[in-house]
Amino acid sequence: MPEDPIARLLAAPPDLPVGAHLGEVVAALGARGVAVVQAPPGTGKTTLVPPAVAHALGGRVVVTQPRRIAARAAARRLAALLGEEVGASVGFTVRGESRTSARTRVEVVTTGTLVRRLQRDPELAGVRAVVLDEVHERHLDDDLALALLVDVRENLRDDLALVAMSATVEAERTAAAVGGDVAAPVVRVTGALHPVEKVWCPPRGPRQDERGPTRAFLDHVVATTRRALAERGGDVLVFVPGVREVEVVVRGLSGASVDVWPLHGRLAGREQDRALATGRRRRVVVSTAVAESSLTVPGVRVVVDAGLSREPRTDVRRGLPGLVTVSVSRAGAEQRAGRAGREGPGAVYRCWSEGDHARLVPHPEPEIRTADVTGLALELACWGTPDGRGLALLDPPPTASLAGAHEVLRRLGAVDAGHAVTPLGRRIARIPADPRHARALLDAAAVVGPRRAAEVVAALSEDVRVPGADLVAGLRALRGGGAGAEPWRAQRDRLERATRDATRDAPGGFGAPSGTATPADGPPRSRGAHEGRLTDDEAVGLVVALAHPDRLARLRPGGSSYLMASGAGAVLPAGSPLTGTPWLAVAEVDRSPGRADAVVRSAVPVDEQTARQAAAADVTVRAEVAWDGARVSAARVTSLGAIELWRERWTDPSKDVVADAVRAGLRRDGLAVLRWPEAAVRLRERLDFLHRVLGAPWPDVTDAALLADLDAWLGPDVAALARGRTVNLTGALRRLLPWPEAARLDELAPERVTVPSGSGVRVDYGADQPVLAVRLQETFGWQRTPRLADGRVPLLLHLLSPAGRPAAVTADLESFWVQGYPQVRAELRGRYPKHAWPEDPTSATPTARRAR
Repeated sequence: MPEDPIARLLAAPPDLPVGAHLGEVVAALGARGVAVVQAPPGTGKTTLVPPAVAHALGGRVVVTQPRRIAARAAARRLAALLGEEVGASVGFTVRGESRTSARTRVEVVTTGTLVRRLQRDPELAGVRAVVLDEVHERHLDDDLALALLVDVRENLRDDLALVAMSATVEAERTAAAVGGDVAAPVVRVTGALHPVEKVWCPPRGPRQDERGPTRAFLDHVVATTRRALAERGGDVLVFVPGVREVEVVVRGLSGASVDVWPLHGRLAGREQDRALATGRRRRVVVSTAVAESSLTVPGVRVVVDAGLSREPRTDVRRGLPGLVTVSVSRAGAEQRAGRAGREGPGAVYRCWSEGDHARLVPHPEPEIRTADVTGLALELACWGTPDGRGLALLDPPPTASLAGAHEVLRRLGAVDAGHAVTPLGRRIARIPADPRHARALLDAAAVVGPRRAAEVVAALSEDVRVPGADLVAGLRALRGGGAGAEPWRAQRDRLERATRDATRDAPGGFGAPSGTATPADGPPRSRGAHEGRLTDDEAVGLVVALAHPDRLARLRPGGSSYLMASGAGAVLPAGSPLTGTPWLAVAEVDRSPGRADAVVRSAVPVDEQTARQAAAADVTVRAEVAWDGARVSAARVTSLGAIELWRERWTDPSKDVVADAVRAGLRRDGLAVLRWPEAAVRLRERLDFLHRVLGAPWPDVTDAALLADLDAWLGPDVAALARGRTVNLTGALRRLLPWPEAARLDELAPERVTVPSGSGVRVDYGADQPVLAVRLQETFGWQRTPRLADGRVPLLLHLLSPAGRPAAVTADLESFWVQGYPQVRAELRGRYPKHAWPEDPTSATPTARRAR
């Protein structure tokens, strides 16, 4: 019997820290069927735990990695340790590529591949155990796969062993989720990294602006890399946030006496392998986050870290998912630095200051809190749990994000009103793409042909960005073999096959409508009807418009910015050849914090007819009736989302519609547009006073109260307002008077008060306390201050000089005669000698005349 290569490896394993703990992992699986392994990068968990599980339990072990490049690299490393080719005892399956055989006992897959496999076969027939690696990265697929596997263990296969491996201190949370009622055992492995010296290299200027990392900062990263090459030995690993930055830094290092290799997920497999393989010369590997934790880059003794990370963010209000560039977390920075200490003492050159480091967030946000969850929502619906309730998700999706995702899926026809998956939704889920792209692929294939539709969707899926945001130019470059062409072709072929498979069993066969997005006057649906007649611009524009109808954009009048159907604004990058195009189908935008408009990164021109056909569900006709305080204007408005296509005058709106417009105008502009006459103002002030002092049943006549119940007082006059007529607001307010209490209005809040001189003086109710402004000589003989509202509130007397100027203010006349009047008399009798200034005003004769 031939020797078991896995048993041979475990009999003499490489000297890795996790080796001493393999027995604990196997024992935990034997006792509970679940285990959590907490081990920092470089301890060998990915290399030794899967074969140990396969040897102990038998059967096939599926191992997940969050990225394709890491899955392929892990399989190659383990196969090399076994002395075999990939595809024998150890194989891998990633999107578009699989190297396995009947002999395979350890299969490394991407987490997304495992999720799709679970949807097809929840029991995972033939699989004895699943090892979820790098669960701390908290990608959407990672969280979903863990939750689905726990559900499978609880309801379908209690014999399915599950190991979750993490590099962070959140092992207890993971253990609680994996273990169900009782937390899973946690096996902790101590790290064995060599010391890594920290070198702080802050730039002189800002690291990024609204468009991302600045060119000056990327030049600083290049200069720091050259410094590291001069000061240290060994290979250098440079971390930058995205593909564009990788390309800029690689070009900046040209001419150095080293090999410079890019490393990111859009590269072809052989180019990724080249970056990971050691060579004769010293090398610099310029990488995105793919090399941060789940991938070993051999030979590295120096890390240059730009300190930036590209993370998914979704603007729920504007419906704009995308990637944003943010500062790396402290945990991410430590993982990057650790790459320099795996094989010996190393150094990390950090392109920020030590003070900035202290202000970094401790950990990156889980994707489920920040990313677009439309794909997750579809997977949950296919699993039968649209809201995820009852699943062991480490964090639930935010309520607003999940609601937005359900609405997107409902509009796509992927779920029904109750969020249950539809037959179309299951076909969409079979396409390895975002649900929006998958739906566009199914619809557009019948018009432009499956291959051309797959080409466009592959470009959207591969995040193809071109200078000037011209997607058609980018697509032509891919067809011509430009950068990224190989993975794009592979994705194109996969999507074309998936489209044919998904539509083969659809009602009516291939080319039948997949939903209701295209109106009756839309493009013909017969297979191939337009394949040879549509130009590239037209075909690409149709696919993009079908994928993102909410991003259809029209040029704003007299400007250079665009309004998208979602209501968000957008601008093209400077120098774009698309500048001035009346309509765009926008494939991708960047959102910058604090910026009003998003920046278009990828788009294609379309015409209005294509926009209306692609976004038929968003084309609405609404009646718009408005009242500006003087007249009513009415129109019928046709819109595509937030974009107004045209309006026409509406000549015969109903009386009810007009009345509603008046009410809306009053609520919008306020009651001041009614131009209140003085009598109405005074009555309103008196009623307000009584409501404040006596309460109900005296009415609340504040603006808020009157606007809230317009019909109660203004209802009969609304039609007159709509015709531009003046209404009797005093009479309207009297409709609010309570009966029989209204009979006492003049008693409780008199409009005028008769003073001792016999004059009737108007009371001002406009202030918090009613005011009576009267000449002092007219009040002689008053013993006490008059009181209103059944004696509850004294009048505030403004006692005036003979010239009508305030001489004193009092609400206590009795005290004023004793304490205040002598001083007023002394000050004013010399100035106004012809007027009476008696020593005893309470017994003097009042007078309204000026002479003695």
